[in-house]
Amino acid sequence: MIIINMDDMGYGDTEPYGMTGIPTPNFNKAAKEGMRFTHFNAAQAICSPSRAALLTGCYPNRIGLRGALSPDSKIALDTAEETIASLLKKAGYKTAMLGKWHLGSKAPNLPLHYGFDSFYGLPYSNDMWPVDYEGKPQVAVAGKKSYPELPLLDGDKPAAYVRTPDDQAMLTGTFTRKAVRFIENNKSAPFFLYLAHPMPHVPLAASAAFRGKSELGLFGDVIMELDWSVGEIMKSLDRNKIASNTILIIMSDNGPWLRFGNHAGSSGGFRGGKMTIWDGGTRVPCIIRWPGKVEAGSVNSNLITNMDILPTLLQLSHAAPPEKKIDGISFADLLLGRSDKAPRQVFYYYYNENSLKAVRYKNWKLVLPHTSVSYTSDIHGKDGFPGAATRAEVKMALYDLAHDPGEAYDVQQQYPELVQKMLVFVEEARADMGDDLTGRKGKNLRQPAIVN
Repeated sequence: MIIINMDDMGYGDTEPYGMTGIPTPNFNKAAKEGMRFTHFNAAQAICSPSRAALLTGCYPNRIGLRGALSPDSKIALDTAEETIASLLKKAGYKTAMLGKWHLGSKAPNLPLHYGFDSFYGLPYSNDMWPVDYEGKPQVAVAGKKSYPELPLLDGDKPAAYVRTPDDQAMLTGTFTRKAVRFIENNKSAPFFLYLAHPMPHVPLAASAAFRGKSELGLFGDVIMELDWSVGEIMKSLDRNKIASNTILIIMSDNGPWLRFGNHAGSSGGFRGGKMTIWDGGTRVPCIIRWPGKVEAGSVNSNLITNMDILPTLLQLSHAAPPEKKIDGISFADLLLGRSDKAPRQVFYYYYNENSLKAVRYKNWKLVLPHTSVSYTSDIHGKDGFPGAATRAEVKMALYDLAHDPGEAYDVQQQYPELVQKMLVFVEEARADMGDDLTGRKGKNLRQPAIVN
């Protein structure tokens, strides 16, 4: 079982999802040989919560995760939480992680303590380093002076440091080669590999082999190198004759960070981006390849979330479920063609610490009053420099995603009975997990780890 998780790659950043100007033959090949999901959502549109949701099968606010954890964050994912890695390890799988972790910056809140046998990668995002937007040692960028050097960890300890843009440019290739080596060394036994690429999160960097190769500048170069990485993984599976016995999942943690302009990706035309509850923030690409089991070239428009990956993999591997409550729902039958019905009908959009901002029911999305980042009020940045991030008040609205995927037309007056039905779902969520926007305390929340 392999999960390749990109960082900030938007819905529209590859050819199977509508990108033009960047050739992505290996994403295309994965889609041709697997199932492409068109309504796959991250649990939250920001790094740490999304990754917590993927690995634990829980809404991140249920387990106390919020925001992008900084190097000196006082919280982390609790080591008592069971993860895909820890559950598969109990079932006899060899487990490894490569790339960006971002659920705690020091032991015991690093991957080795959550079921991974090995880890080589970054503890947090690649922009959390003492370097300015020009790639020079940090002098005057607000909020970055306190960042320590960015370590490359081998297990719990630094093996090297990422100090320059050239160092950043080596990351995709380094993690890919280590991933291929892991596959080759473990081809004869069950394994779970979690490859979490740090890009295309800014600062962007591509190796010499890809620099200047795309029509869309550095961003395109980075996507082309990530496409190469996907290809190397698939070639390794084919070469070692284990493709038909390997579930390969290719996805992203959240939508594009649009304030970075030409260094950000595409939301595929959906509204908003990273850090918002609009579909441009949470709806992300997902392709699942399993030759002989998953229908080649198929497209699935059912509502799926990254929380649903954990129970799906556990069902397929016959591994024991976690002991504590999770929110994920297995879609194994959908994946294998045994059913065409969506196992999930309701999805809650939380953000900030514990603010319920929207709910989805089938193709309907009820947005609740809140304040949000707005990407339409300011000029976006360029060439690695960010634009402003104005906040705007959002009114209650109902959107029909089947007819209005851009969330532009409020139809709550036409469907008052549907609004009332969805407000019942809202009340259920507030009773269960709480809601800061209305001052509700949830009954079923767990605490994160407290970091000293």
